[in-house]
Amino acid sequence: MKLRYHLFELKLRHTFTIARGSRDADQIVFVELEHDGITGYGEAAPAMRYGETTESVIDFLKKVNVEKIADPFSIERNVQYLESLSQKDYSARTAIDIAMHDWVGKAMGVPLHKILGLSPDDTPKTSFTIGIDRPEVLKQKIKEAEEYPLLKIKLGGENDEEIMKTVRSVTDKVLRIDANEGWKTREVALEKILWLQGEGVEFIEQPMPADQLLDTAWVRERVSIPIIADENVVTMYDVPKLRGAFDGINIKLMKCAGLHNALKMIYTAKSMKMKVMMGCMVESSVAISAAAQLSPLLDYADLDGNLLITNDPFTGVTARDGQILLQAKPGIGVTPKGDM
Repeated sequence: MKLRYHLFELKLRHTFTIARGSRDADQIVFVELEHDGITGYGEAAPAMRYGETTESVIDFLKKVNVEKIADPFSIERNVQYLESLSQKDYSARTAIDIAMHDWVGKAMGVPLHKILGLSPDDTPKTSFTIGIDRPEVLKQKIKEAEEYPLLKIKLGGENDEEIMKTVRSVTDKVLRIDANEGWKTREVALEKILWLQGEGVEFIEQPMPADQLLDTAWVRERVSIPIIADENVVTMYDVPKLRGAFDGINIKLMKCAGLHNALKMIYTAKSMKMKVMMGCMVESSVAISAAAQLSPLLDYADLDGNLLITNDPFTGVTARDGQILLQAKPGIGVTPKGDM
């Protein structure tokens, strides 16, 4: 077993702004697991919100003893070993988890979704994310996303009404709203959501800070639109805590440490009658294609990280009119465009 990793900068098509800040590029780490002549690809897209950087990812990868994961088929055992090295380092563990699943699929010559018993006919449509921006740029972004029937609009700042007015001046598409913890009091959150209920919004994602769970529950009792947890749900152990405050969860591979744990989260949420969404960070086709393998199990998808960048070094999952199209290629279905 050989483990290799490479630092890479993903360049965004537009400055990406949410309630917490702005950026023009994101640093990620690609991972390769080579065994028996087969290479599995993985990706870590670390987020400061969860205490990770590319430096911390590389530090974690340096600690991995590849002899402990020498059998990629033993995914449960391998995941437990990685967790024994760190209870955090979510995206770093995700990179190896994805690479293991990619390797297994390639070794079997079968797409991962087929190994999991999932049909490509059951994939949902993904939303396309529109970050906070000036009115003229918002209009341009919406025009560029013309083929996507669902838009995810970032709010949570001082100009929420201006953004919504601009969006609705150019499109009547169904909208999903993500406040990224931007509304700091329950009164403000309630006022915003009651207003958005009349704006053709399907659901609200993470309206308030994660440490204000009781306030979120108070808001939920007073609105009729679903509220989806993002920053409030990192791992499967968070899911049972959300009953009464949220109607669903947003799973991200980079938060939960990979596909193996994501599956556990999906079934945990479904057992609680909660809606399941899968989202992403700014990621290449490696992580997006991996997440897409689970998409037939989802109620909602926001798997557009690879659509927001200009220099994706891989080809993988695609979409037609927003519908996720799973590849027939083995593993997670990705191919490097050049020499990694």
